[in-house]
Amino acid sequence: MRRRLRLFPLNAVLFPGTALNLHIFEPRYRQMIEECAQRGEGFGVVLIADGAEVGDPNVRPHDVGAIAEIVEVTALPFERYYVSEIGGQRFRIHNIVSREPYLIAEVDTIEEVVLQASDELTVAAFNVRDLFAEYRTLLAEFSGAEIEIELPDDAREFSYVVADGLQVAQAVKQHLLEMDDTIRRLETERSFLERVLPQLRKLLKRRRKQLQAHRPQDQADRGRQEKFFGKFFSAN
Repeated sequence: MRRRLRLFPLNAVLFPGTALNLHIFEPRYRQMIEECAQRGEGFGVVLIADGAEVGDPNVRPHDVGAIAEIVEVTALPFERYYVSEIGGQRFRIHNIVSREPYLIAEVDTIEEVVLQASDELTVAAFNVRDLFAEYRTLLAEFSGAEIEIELPDDAREFSYVVADGLQVAQAVKQHLLEMDDTIRRLETERSFLERVLPQLRKLLKRRRKQLQAHRPQDQADRGRQEKFFGKFFSAN
């Protein structure tokens, strides 16, 4: 279905069903958010193909994006907004109809094909689910910060959540967004995870060895400090 849609070009990809938080400060995008909130409408998030994220009236977006459905708008000091959105339907830009004060385009919304249950789809989702679980665990150990992600049972929704959670270039995420075949998307994600997991395991193994190598020295230093300051001293 063709419709007119306000566009917000970003250096990020929004997937259906995933969350996005934006700090809005440019006057044109403040106006856009105010209009969308007043009319109960979403706006299109598109990855920038060419141009700057801020202040570039000639920015060129990729053709495929996702509609951002506004969940909450919080007014901040100095005429800024903090906006929480959730990714909705995908769309393809037909043509740009206006660039001032912000991009407006005629877009064709992309109807998702109803998935038929199949052994191939079940196996594809199952394989990625196990790999992605390990990937998240290793990333959490490496970064020291674990992010809770709710994984849907639906294969298509699950494939979008995985695509959003992968630490890859935005161009790769755009490629995943543009795929219409869920099994193909899952297989692409599986291929990436199978390549990167051995590297992550190796990096973490090396890191654990380095930490263990430092512990004897740390314990020796602690013993020398206890000799002079007592067992329950604070190093702070």
